[in-house]
Amino acid sequence: MEKLITTKSGNLSEERREFLRKTGSLAVMAMFGVGFFTSCSSEDDPAPVANTPNQPPQTPAPTTAITVNNNSVVIDLSQVATLNNTGGWILIVEARMLVVNTGGSFSSLTSVCTHSGCDRSWSFSNNQFLCSCHGSRFTTTGTVVQGPATQPLTAFSNSRSGNTLTISRS
Repeated sequence: MEKLITTKSGNLSEERREFLRKTGSLAVMAMFGVGFFTSCSSEDDPAPVANTPNQPPQTPAPTTAITVNNNSVVIDLSQVATLNNTGGWILIVEARMLVVNTGGSFSSLTSVCTHSGCDRSWSFSNNQFLCSCHGSRFTTTGTVVQGPATQPLTAFSNSRSGNTLTISRS
């Protein structure tokens, strides 16, 4: 006995093709999760958010106010008024470093975010540094408060003598 094979043919309307195209894409995104398609990578960093209200003052400071050497950064606090008050902070682009007055002492951290290496897109509020490349938050000691970063920022030791703050990078 011979088996009959039935075939049907026809053309899909343009509306039906568009419907299938959209629902197919939606099904794939639902299966993998939208995060799979929108996750960040170091090759694809979005532009930093500019002009947020808590951004540091423009650097570089006057050439005599901040000196960056291989193993140290020296800041003349009499010339960097931002650091004279609790919560005052700066981003030293040349040293890739964040410095904050924590009230009686200073905290010095790398400005290189441990998530994807952003180093210039920082703001500070509520005693936390925010890397606005992807939203990671860190305490003034460098501890991760909120990811996507999972590793703390490197902290550097510092000492103050009068109006001179010396930060050791070794």
